[in-house]
Amino acid sequence: MAAYQAFTIATDIPVHLCNPASPWQRGSNENTNGLLRQYFSKGTGLSVHTRKHLDAAAAELNSRPRKALGWETPAERLSELLAA
Repeated sequence: MAAYQAFTIATDIPVHLCNPASPWQRGSNENTNGLLRQYFSKGTGLSVHTRKHLDAAAAELNSRPRKALGWETPAERLSELLAA
């Protein structure tokens, strides 16, 4: 995120930088980490998983409705953004 200011200018999307060691400031990130733990054990490198397993986990997570997205899925939200 070293270029967050350039990203904000290019996309008109503000970026919030959290303080180090403050997980309560990163609610969506911490929630996603918890969801990932359903597929991958903590401390396990992703290199031990097959591409098929990684793709399947990504597909399931991207088709799961999220409260932060108004109960849309990440895939639905991305499709809307790309169509705009």
